[in-house]
Amino acid sequence: MKLWQQVLIGLILGIIAGIVLGEKAAGLKIFGTVFINLIKMIIVPFIFFALLSGITSMHGQGNFTRVSLKGFSAYILTAVFAVLIGLSAGIIFHPGSGVDLHAILDTSSQPQALVAKTPPSISEFLLNLIPTNPINAMANDNFLQIIIFSIFTGVVINMLGDKSKPLKEVIFSASQVFFKMIEIIIKLAPLGVFGFISWVIGTQGMDILAALAKLIVAVLAACAFQYVVFGVMILVFARMSPLPFYRKILMTQSIAFATSSSKATLSTAMEQLQSRMGVSKTNSNFLMPLGVCINMDGTAIYLGICALFFAQAYGIDLTTHNYMMLVLTCTLGSIGAAGIPSGSIIFMGMVLSSVGLPIEGIGIILGVDRILDMVRTTINITGDSAITLIVDKTEGALDEKIYHSKKR
Repeated sequence: MKLWQQVLIGLILGIIAGIVLGEKAAGLKIFGTVFINLIKMIIVPFIFFALLSGITSMHGQGNFTRVSLKGFSAYILTAVFAVLIGLSAGIIFHPGSGVDLHAILDTSSQPQALVAKTPPSISEFLLNLIPTNPINAMANDNFLQIIIFSIFTGVVINMLGDKSKPLKEVIFSASQVFFKMIEIIIKLAPLGVFGFISWVIGTQGMDILAALAKLIVAVLAACAFQYVVFGVMILVFARMSPLPFYRKILMTQSIAFATSSSKATLSTAMEQLQSRMGVSKTNSNFLMPLGVCINMDGTAIYLGICALFFAQAYGIDLTTHNYMMLVLTCTLGSIGAAGIPSGSIIFMGMVLSSVGLPIEGIGIILGVDRILDMVRTTINITGDSAITLIVDKTEGALDEKIYHSKKR
């Protein structure tokens, strides 16, 4: 039985277990936690060596510079566009109408982590991109700093030319080791999916969904629109039909949806891109880890919609300047949010503070955040894969025969 079929079975069994067991299903979360912890155990060295391997395997500094510029520019532009989609959805659906946070908000009942933590300022966020201690950055899972250090190291290794050939071989071997470890761990995905889904269904129920239905509808509609945009991008920039892409990415999306973690889905996404869509190993090894850490279109959409939700619920009218600030902070927030479940919550504090909205209201949406996190993570990993495919095609490295094949 193929892995995607096992994941689907785990998903269905998890839903059934959550419905039948109710609150008792919370105990099943341990299976999902074990799976995520195994991923966390090796994700830092995996991303570090995957990036290094991708950079050092590029032939010529010009290739690296060109691919980097294409990938980074595409990631930033899609993030900005995603924020605009989110803000538009917030204006169209008006999810905060009918909700009076002044009347229902009790800050004393909010989790202390949300009230006590001060979101970083924009200048602090930008300065924090440069690691003063790379080892400390790895120990603290600061993936943006790890990316900066990895890229800098890879560029310097390439500059040394033949002198660095032995080191390049070591880097390639190390990357293969971690790819194999991920391959072994990912076989536990069906069990992890079962644990997480049963926990979500059993503990969240349907009450909270009804209370915040308009917010949920707005997020789902915006994400659906973004999903279509990815297909249009493939059609316009890669000049190919997006249908094979949509068909062959379902396995990747199923794991992203169930785990709510882009990083837990990374190895599967890379393998699917290479084996089923014909994307070159060099470009996927570089662009996918980069995208997972800086390109979160679903999160950008979510931050934009939630900002308007809170503004509307507090009865605050936003100015043009406020909207411009939201575009900036939502983009930065989507870049900075870790690719782990509910990683956008703290950065939402930065977004709300940027336009003078109280951050205490975040607790109101925590009930549905975990469920919506599943949807936006699916959009995140789909965007990473689409851009990697497009850049690979423009570089002339894509194997179109594999891409258009009927391989499932």
